[in-house]
Amino acid sequence: MKFKILLPVVIFFTFVILSCTKDDNAGNNAVNIRLTDAPTELDSVFVDIREVRVKAGNDINDTLNDNGWYTLNTSAGVYNLLSLQNGVDTLLASGTVPMGYVKEIRFILGSNNSVVDSFGVTYPLTIPSGSESGLKIKVNKKLNATLNTILIDFDTDLSIKKESTGYKLRPVLKLK
Repeated sequence: MKFKILLPVVIFFTFVILSCTKDDNAGNNAVNIRLTDAPTELDSVFVDIREVRVKAGNDINDTLNDNGWYTLNTSAGVYNLLSLQNGVDTLLASGTVPMGYVKEIRFILGSNNSVVDSFGVTYPLTIPSGSESGLKIKVNKKLNATLNTILIDFDTDLSIKKESTGYKLRPVLKLK
């Protein structure tokens, strides 16, 4: 008799406790941003990546203003893009963003950017607005319910131009 009374009470309290448990990740997706590079004639291309930001939206046409930007946990550092060739990539940033779409990704850069040419001479690499608005890539990728990995190909051969004053980066970033 006691068992018949006790069982519904246990079930009731179990239901109450489970329904009150807060799920901090409800409605969020895990996102990894990976970086790779296409071949070039230069010996080294060093880019100082300080921060990775992701703009997320509810749907592909979502026009959020500056809301919707999420700063990911970034492995900040100076990356030799040419070490990321022939199928090699690196995990650059990870974090969670709300479910929906990744609209845009920005790489905020530091000032320690340089190029080493085929003669071994190092030149500064000028990156217009790299430390302010960052390097931008439009994504418009629908997120899955599980871990999402976005692989970005930083095409140095198309991105870096030699000018009379040195080298300048005009980024060509592609989703892979």
